[in-house]
Amino acid sequence: MDPSSGLTPEQEFNLRNFADQAHWMSREQAQEFLIVQYRLTLVQKTTMYLGLLKQEWKLELNPTNI
Repeated sequence: MDPSSGLTPEQEFNLRNFADQAHWMSREQAQEFLIVQYRLTLVQKTTMYLGLLKQEWKLELNPTNI
């Protein structure tokens, strides 16, 4: 593992594989992919925050209630 990257060898391999695939994407494919990834990141953040609040405050939270 390269200590400067903070990634495991497996993560480094996956990153390199993704970089190779991204190189061959059209501009439109890359833009669509970025939009989808950003949406997934937002969903993951919401899920993570709700999980932390539920755990720490012992609450029953539903994303539709926020």
